[in-house]
Amino acid sequence: MQDRIQRRVRFSGRVQGVGFRASFRSKARAMGLDGWVTNLWDGRVEVVIAGSKADVEAIVEWCRNGGIPFAWISDVEMEDERLSVEEGFDVR
Repeated sequence: MQDRIQRRVRFSGRVQGVGFRASFRSKARAMGLDGWVTNLWDGRVEVVIAGSKADVEAIVEWCRNGGIPFAWISDVEMEDERLSVEEGFDVR
């Protein structure tokens, strides 16, 4: 896939204790994305996702637009990375 990218995304807001990681993993797997999601010590959730640029952007927008019930996103930080994740999507 030529337009495959990898992006590290950190979500702030009410993102821990609301099923964010499980919901994100389910959506990412359904979309065929690779990577992982984890809680950070400071209350944020960090995701590393790889896939087509359109799909990576779509899942971030899905989160921003209320795709994860009970979560509330106040800020999203993103940075592109060199492709390095393995196939599949996991919770860490």
